[in-house]
Amino acid sequence: MSLRTGASSGASVQTDPDRARRVIAASRRAFDERYPGLKLAPVVGLICAYEEEDNIGAVLAAMPAESCGLAVTTLVVVDGGADKTDRVSLQSGAVTFVLGENLGHGYALRVGYALCMELGAQFVVTLDADGQNDPAEIPVMLQPLVDDEADFVVASRVLGRDTTTDSVRKAGVRVFSRILSTMGHTKLTDTSNGYRALRVSMLEDVAHRLVQSQYQTAELLIIALRRGWRVTERPTVWLPRASGTTKKGKNWLFGLRYGRVVFGTWWRVRKEPPHS
Repeated sequence: MSLRTGASSGASVQTDPDRARRVIAASRRAFDERYPGLKLAPVVGLICAYEEEDNIGAVLAAMPAESCGLAVTTLVVVDGGADKTDRVSLQSGAVTFVLGENLGHGYALRVGYALCMELGAQFVVTLDADGQNDPAEIPVMLQPLVDDEADFVVASRVLGRDTTTDSVRKAGVRVFSRILSTMGHTKLTDTSNGYRALRVSMLEDVAHRLVQSQYQTAELLIIALRRGWRVTERPTVWLPRASGTTKKGKNWLFGLRYGRVVFGTWWRVRKEPPHS
């Protein structure tokens, strides 16, 4: 498994790249021992989880075995932690990769992407472990990829329905969506939504360019737009966390960190040519 492990400017605590490589390599050995000869289904539902033992069980129970006529594998990457998220995932029957230490959501996603690219998946749908995304909407997200209308589908709580009550966070969604739309010469309404459907052939072009250990939604989207991949949106419902509190920090801190990732990524990849 080859991952780029640059330190993140968006994480509250930067992850040392050498430590990350060691943790990922050791965790991959344990994963291969648990799942020798594993092949993934054409569609992977990828869930990255950090200390979500109280929430992830209901999400996994709702994951479909098939979507848009294709088989679905549920893949959980457990990003360290001291609770029983890994046990809940394994008991549910999900394919489970357990990182021995907490590295950050961006690292966990890149582990998941690498597994999908290596083990035969065609499409990936990412969703949260906290219950804010409804797995029943996976066909809505996946269909544009299956129909070859897009390479990257972003869920939109603006086009759909946002059932949460944080007006500051809602305003931030709209502000950053305008900024990223301007950067990408497109029109998107919800660029910070982690509910996404991705073509694996696009990930093969984009994933090695990712460096953030947190807030990777914006980084992935900016790079995909810059590289000329087809991006579209679909309306979905945004639900409150099933329990617990967000790990993204207070609104002002999240906005500051997210903004740093947005502008830092745009500056870093502004001269990237389109994919061939």
